[in-house]
Amino acid sequence: MLSELEDKKAKLRQESFLYKDRRSQLNAEASKWAAKRNELNKATKELIEKAQELKKLRDENNKAVADAKKQRDEFNEKTNELYSKIDEIRKKYNLTGERSIRDLRREIDHLEFRQQTEVLSPDKEKQLVDKIAALHAEFRTRKEQLEKNEELRRLLDEAQGMRDEASTHHEQVTKFAELAQKYHDEMIATFKEADQTRAEADAAHKEFVKAQEAADEQHSEFIRTQREVRDFDKVIVGLKKKTRDAKEDKAKEVAKREAEEIMTHFRQGEKLDTAALLRLQRAGLV
Repeated sequence: MLSELEDKKAKLRQESFLYKDRRSQLNAEASKWAAKRNELNKATKELIEKAQELKKLRDENNKAVADAKKQRDEFNEKTNELYSKIDEIRKKYNLTGERSIRDLRREIDHLEFRQQTEVLSPDKEKQLVDKIAALHAEFRTRKEQLEKNEELRRLLDEAQGMRDEASTHHEQVTKFAELAQKYHDEMIATFKEADQTRAEADAAHKEFVKAQEAADEQHSEFIRTQREVRDFDKVIVGLKKKTRDAKEDKAKEVAKREAEEIMTHFRQGEKLDTAALLRLQRAGLV
């Protein structure tokens, strides 16, 4: 009985050590996933902050686009007003042909915009360039004719100045629009990257929870087996004490019977030797 209990206790102790080792492994794994999760969450936060900064830059450039457009449109409107005034004077004095210099300028601007923004075949590109060149030549001729009139020359110079200002603001519109688009694209890419790292952080957190829960289970088993080992210890100690007490009681009983036998012989007149006296002493009779 006692040996069986000690065998079971030894097996439980070994089992508890295995639970303890597995718990330590799982806690280490949980710590690894927690560190990775924290690193990914930090990266996600940094990416979101970067994306917010890019959004701010995009919005600032979009505002600059709107401001530059407003300035450009104002100068274009003033330019058109001047060209209208020039056409009124031209008609009044019957100068040059029927086609207004304003219409020429508008057509040139329209075709130049097409040349800059459209993808054309080589033949169509050449046709467009030739047409623009012809219109520029016609415009210069008309302008030279009109500049013979001092008032018209002054208005043409003023209109050209306004158009140059409009062109400057248009260049700013293009520049700021390109920057706004650049920051927008970078912002979208950064938000996507943040979404990816956030998903990886969520996955790492799930692995952390999984490892932590498994470690908790192993800890519970370790505690259970340790408690059972202590329970076995109590039973084993009790059994050993009981066995020891039984042996002592048996020894006392034997000593008592021997002492009673010695006393019987003593009463019958036999002498007691040293050994007999010691047995009597152990039995508590002397």
